[in-house]
Amino acid sequence: MLFRYSPDRKGEHPCAHLRSFSGVLHADGYAGFDQLYRPGKITEAACWAHVRRKFFDIHAATTSPIAAETLERIGALYALEADIRGRAPDERCAQRHARAGPLLDQLHEWLLASVAKLSKKSELAGAIRYALTRWSALTRYRDDGRIEIDNNAAERALRTVALGRKNYLFAGADSGGERAAAIYSLIASAKLNDLDPQTYLRFVLERIAEHPINRVDELLPWKVAAIEPAVRLAA
Repeated sequence: MLFRYSPDRKGEHPCAHLRSFSGVLHADGYAGFDQLYRPGKITEAACWAHVRRKFFDIHAATTSPIAAETLERIGALYALEADIRGRAPDERCAQRHARAGPLLDQLHEWLLASVAKLSKKSELAGAIRYALTRWSALTRYRDDGRIEIDNNAAERALRTVALGRKNYLFAGADSGGERAAAIYSLIASAKLNDLDPQTYLRFVLERIAEHPINRVDELLPWKVAAIEPAVRLAA
């Protein structure tokens, strides 16, 4: 997992980070990403968790029946994902077409019918428009078994950054931010490979001074995970 530092939230930074990338970008509705999709090299896959969160917050505040039913319909999509998780991409795609496809069509009709009954200025109407304007990107996962229904894996990894902002407030300088991004990348990659981050960092620091520089890649988390069971997380 890779973290990159940016001094602010301007859209020019993700464009610079992903200048040579082509493929699918799974992201939220941040407007700074819009210019990434215009040249056509990058395809947007929108996040159902961000859609669901809007309806969840509205239902928690107002007990809206429309929000409640929308949550139930989204929940059915997630239930399918739980059932097919870990299967091959082709099989996931086939299952999604057969089972999620009708649910998505019905949800789309439900949202269109519901928003027509609401004040355009209401929060609920705003949540529905958020989903409808991203519908093509939200349904992209149905047609590609490699894509997840949401980008929660990245969201969970970013929680450490949010906690850091709260605890130590700032990196001190751009160079500090870049070094923090490198450390975040190592720690998150260690977790992805079922390594205990503290044990992994100790393992690396104990060896790196004597390790040949042209073989430093041998200390990357996935390489260590393959040869050092003792560094793995406790069961």
